Amino acid sequence: MERKAFLRSLGAGAAFALVFPCTQGCTKGPELKTEPIPEGVDFTVDLSGPDGTALQNPGDFILRNFVVVARNLEGNFVAASQICSHQQTDQVRFVTSQGGIFQCSTHGSQFNQSGTPINAVTSNPLKIFQTQLNGNLLRVFE
Repeated sequence: MERKAFLRSLGAGAAFALVFPCTQGCTKGPELKTEPIPEGVDFTVDLSGPDGTALQNPGDFILRNFVVVARNLEGNFVAASQICSHQQTDQVRFVTSQGGIFQCSTHGSQFNQSGTPINAVTSNPLKIFQTQLNGNLLRVFE
């Protein structure tokens, strides 16, 4: 049976129920809380305290000032916006899959450690911040 004939046999209501969600894609609904992408970021993380314990192992991360600060799989510190460039939700986290990436759980956007999108959810890059280690102080800045 051809697709048109199949949909016609279901009736307009069933066809609409099947097709409508596919045509809508990702839309901002009232349930999505959005935030602005952080700007003017410049803060330090004391690695001799609780934050240091939370960043002890490769793959660990913390959230500060809408920034994800992570120890990547090579043991280096990386930082990115916690606010996704796709629809500005605050669900970006560091995950160890694919060699260590930033991923948003809202719609599945994925970004490499340079902020480049690595899947088709968005073409907007994720904002990346610089990190500088000086003793036990990790500076995160633009």
